[in-house]
Amino acid sequence: MRDPRAQNNPNKSAAPEKLDRRSTGKILRRLGGYMLRHWYLIIIAVAFTLLSNQLALMGPQFSGDAIDAIAAEGGVDMDAVLYNVKWMVICYAAAAVLSYVLAATMIFLSQRIVYSMRKELFEKLTTLPVGYFDTHATGDIISRISYDIDTLNSSLSHDLVQVMASIYTVLGSLIFMWQISKPMILVFVVTVPASILFTRFRAKKVRPLFRARSHKLGELNGYAEEMLSGTRTIRAYNREDEIVSRFDGRNFEAVEAYYKAEYYGATLGPTVNFINNLSISLITILGGILLMFSTNGTVVAGSLFFITIGGVSKFVQYSRKFAGPINEFANILHEFQSACSAADRIFKVLDEEPEKPDAEGAKAVTDVRGDVSLEHVKFGYVPEKTIIHDLTLRARPGQTVAIVGPTGAGKTTVINLLMRFYDAEGGAIMIDGDDIYNIARDLLRASYTMVLQDTWLFYGTIYENIAYGCDGATREQVVEAAKAARIHSFIESLPEGYDTLLSDDGVNISKGQKQLITIARAMLPKTSMLILDEATSNVDSRTEVNIQKAMNRLMEGRTCFVIAHRLSTVRNADLIVVVKDGRITEQGNHEELMRLGGFYSTLYNSQFD
Repeated sequence: MRDPRAQNNPNKSAAPEKLDRRSTGKILRRLGGYMLRHWYLIIIAVAFTLLSNQLALMGPQFSGDAIDAIAAEGGVDMDAVLYNVKWMVICYAAAAVLSYVLAATMIFLSQRIVYSMRKELFEKLTTLPVGYFDTHATGDIISRISYDIDTLNSSLSHDLVQVMASIYTVLGSLIFMWQISKPMILVFVVTVPASILFTRFRAKKVRPLFRARSHKLGELNGYAEEMLSGTRTIRAYNREDEIVSRFDGRNFEAVEAYYKAEYYGATLGPTVNFINNLSISLITILGGILLMFSTNGTVVAGSLFFITIGGVSKFVQYSRKFAGPINEFANILHEFQSACSAADRIFKVLDEEPEKPDAEGAKAVTDVRGDVSLEHVKFGYVPEKTIIHDLTLRARPGQTVAIVGPTGAGKTTVINLLMRFYDAEGGAIMIDGDDIYNIARDLLRASYTMVLQDTWLFYGTIYENIAYGCDGATREQVVEAAKAARIHSFIESLPEGYDTLLSDDGVNISKGQKQLITIARAMLPKTSMLILDEATSNVDSRTEVNIQKAMNRLMEGRTCFVIAHRLSTVRNADLIVVVKDGRITEQGNHEELMRLGGFYSTLYNSQFD
């Protein structure tokens, strides 16, 4: 059953929503909430980050002292050189080991977060109303589950490590440089603000490009999923060239969006790297000048401007450590923007309103008799267009009610309302005298068994597909249902019988056989109400006669709602309701409506002319 809005819904190709600074902060706080669920891993990661970077920051100290030992006035002090080199190697080796452990910890942490997020996302999808799936392309939803979460995973496992390490390295390097030479730090007064201003300017330009990239990739996935599901129709109408052309257009738009996001994001790193290299050049020049005055005695030891050659070496190394993280941060900023856009799309699904909760004190109905009535019901999928107008209908226990009418009259919409896939805007729908909005939704739906025109089979055995709607169904019960649906002989003719594995959506069997399996599935649950929405539309006339005989037997004692375009299948219905433009125009049994000579009579006779 499809919502009419799904045919031409602008929301399926809507432009990506804007992501401002406040929403970015909100996204980061929510991601932080996921991380705090694994606080012990965060503590381990922070400890390893501090320790590994502290060891890496100690390396230049030993390196500079070794250089000073080499350039000592009395000649090379080899003992001091070897001592400092030994500890320098130890520090760098230990820092490398800790960095490896840190990376492994962050990968494990990100996997735990992604697992939780993907689980919550899929669980959320199962709670959303049917209307959500009628207004959002399937491919775009799949893109959020797969691509967007993978993008977020990459950022959490790699970029977050670099950011944490960069912050500590920048602060630590700044402290060491302050201790070595305060005048040389003045170089960063110019270069650091220049890097920050350029990064902020470029980030504002790049952020919407990554949102557009995610949106276009979602559109491309949606189109591909739609076209692949209609392969047979496309081949039958020789439309391969047309859909390839359309795919090329969407593919070009996706690639163009991807290119723009990556290109403008990638330009950030080289520019910041240039500024940082410029700062190192200026530091080297200034350090050389200070060293020249220090060695010729112009500046005495202990003075603010005094520096040794080892001190210059230390400062240059620390300046590289100071500038390197800034450059790395600029390089990962565009990935961070992509991750924020991906997280935003994920959180938008998680923030969707689920189906309305059951009313307070909702009844847990049991032993439903199947007395169904609709009283002055009014409904529209969108507020400005009413589909059902003042519809009143009564189905007594055990009655078979056939709903017929032209395409688009509102027949399937009535079923949507009975099952509470949508809620009526006005009027009342009653079961056994109780308003359905005062009945627990899951128990209400469990009171019905449905066979839809659009068959759905999942990847699994035929036995599993038939037993799907009845927990604990035995092999004997499944076989009995298959016999009643006239599909047992076909199943037995297969090499593996009921253990035959069906491929995705049962594409390895015919459409009619798929329909018969879904009918067999509906025969297992012992419910008091049955809905058949064009249930025999995919079978031939001979098979339809056999199925009708089986269904007549199984429908005994059940309240049945039958939607059918083949009016020959509803001749024996207790009540036939003719729906036209959302209103009941005629009702009665077959003989009464034929004598009336109205729309039903004309429609029935037209099928046999």
